[in-house]
Amino acid sequence: MIKSKHFEFVRTAAVVLIALLLTFIMISFVSSKPLETIFIFLYEPLSSMSHAGNIVEMAIPLMFTGLALSLLFKMNMFNLGAEGIFYFSGLTAAAVAIHFSLGGFLHPVAAIVLGGIVGALISAVTGFLKAKWNANELVTSLMFNSILYGVGQYLLNYKLRDAAAFQTASFKFDPTALLSRIVPGTRIHTGLIIALGCIVAGHYFMYKTRWGYELRMTGANREFAEYSGIKTAKVIIFVHLLAGLAAGIGGSVEVLGMYNRFQWNALPGYGLDGALVAMLAKNNPLGVIGSALFLAYIRVGADMMSRYSDVPAEMISIVQAVILLLVSADQFLKFWKNRMLLKEAQKHA
Repeated sequence: MIKSKHFEFVRTAAVVLIALLLTFIMISFVSSKPLETIFIFLYEPLSSMSHAGNIVEMAIPLMFTGLALSLLFKMNMFNLGAEGIFYFSGLTAAAVAIHFSLGGFLHPVAAIVLGGIVGALISAVTGFLKAKWNANELVTSLMFNSILYGVGQYLLNYKLRDAAAFQTASFKFDPTALLSRIVPGTRIHTGLIIALGCIVAGHYFMYKTRWGYELRMTGANREFAEYSGIKTAKVIIFVHLLAGLAAGIGGSVEVLGMYNRFQWNALPGYGLDGALVAMLAKNNPLGVIGSALFLAYIRVGADMMSRYSDVPAEMISIVQAVILLLVSADQFLKFWKNRMLLKEAQKHA
C-alpha cells in the first residue's frame, strides 16, 4: 500500500507517464510508422555508448541550473536569473581561459571559481532587492537576464572576438583550461563529478544544516520564520548567493567542458530548463540528478526521432509543456492524497 509520504514521487511518476502517453498518441497521428517511431524515441538514446554519453553531456548543465533553482524555489522565490548568470559566468570563465595560462589543474579551477563568484555576486543583487525592498524577484531576474546578455555580447564582440574565426566567437581557449574527458568514446567530462559534488553539498546544506532549516522555514512562511527569530532577509540573500554560485559554476563548466572557444550568441536556455528540472525534482537537490537525466533522455530521443523518422523534434516541446502544467497543478491527484491521509488517520485512531 502506498503511503502519503510517497505521494509526491508517485504523483511525479504519473505526470511523466501521462506526458509520454500523450506523446505516443500524437506520434500515432503524425507518423506513418508510429510503432517504429516510438521505438526510435525510447531505444535510440541508449543504443550506443556515444548516444548514452549525449544524455549525460546534456544533463550536466541541467543539473547545475536545476540545483540553483531548487534552492530558490524551496524558498518560494520564483527567480529565473540562472539563465543570464549561466551565460555571463561562462563568458567570464572563457576570458580566464583565453588571457591566462596556468599549469596543471589550476587553470580550469581558477576559471570555474571566478565564474562561480561572479554568478553569486550577480544573484546576490536580486536577493538584496527582494530582502530590502521586497522587489519582485521574477521581474528583476528577467531584467538581469537581458542586461547580462547585452553586456556579454558587447564583451564578446569587442574584447574577446577572434576576427579570424568564420563566426561570432572568442579566441580559442588555452588547452590547459579545458576539462578532461572521463569516459572514452564520449564527451563526458570532469564537470559531471563537479555537478554531482555540488548536488550532494546542496542536499546536505538544505536538510542537515541550520541554514538549510532556516531556508525551508522561510520558504514555508516568512512571517512565522521572522516571529521565530530567523533573520529572513539574510537567509534570502544567502540563498541567492548559493544559487548564483551553482549557476555560475555550471556555466563555467559547460563552456570549458564542451567548447574550445566561447560561441554563444544567444542565451543557451539552460536556466529556464532548470526550472522544469527543479519542479520535477520537487525542489529536492538529489532529485535533480534523475530529473536532469530524464529531460536529457527525452531530448536526445526526440533528436534521434527527427533524424530517423518522419516526426519533428519539436514534438518534445509539447511533452515538456504537459509535464510543466501537471507538475505545477497543486490539485492534480490531491484527492488521492487526502484519501490516504484519512485512511492513515483512521488506522492510528
